[in-house]
Amino acid sequence: MPTKALNRGMRLSFIIIVTLLIASIVNAVTDAQEAPKIFGDVTIGPQFSPDPLTVRGMSGGSIPGSQVGGRSETATGPCTGFVDETPDHTLALTSKFDYLKLQMQSPEDTTIIVKGPGGTWCNDDFNGKNAGIVGEWLAGSYQIWVGSYEKGKYLPYTLQITEVK
Repeated sequence: MPTKALNRGMRLSFIIIVTLLIASIVNAVTDAQEAPKIFGDVTIGPQFSPDPLTVRGMSGGSIPGSQVGGRSETATGPCTGFVDETPDHTLALTSKFDYLKLQMQSPEDTTIIVKGPGGTWCNDDFNGKNAGIVGEWLAGSYQIWVGSYEKGKYLPYTLQITEVK
């Protein structure tokens, strides 16, 4: 009988050690693959890393996009949808970018409004239903609003920022 209890104790100890080892490996992998920030502000310069850089948020609000954009249309697209009063993100560029792309990824149709040095840019369908803006960007601070087409409807999104064409 004592041998049987000893074997059970050894098996139980082995199971506990293996479980702790697996848990520490899972935590290390989870920490290495940290999820993008929610409503994060970003400061970048040319050749930033990682590329693409991502931040997450919830699109939508109760204020018409044309009110925030100050017009109904820009060279990059219409100022449509509904957004919050305050921007979802601030993008600070430490120097000029010859090429930079902001693109939304969302299960629903989104809109984007960007205000910064040189003006205001809006878009609703850059790539299918996902909004985006691409081009040359001056150094400075940009405010970014992400909208939804239905007033008061909030939808999850990921904003990707990349220098890759």
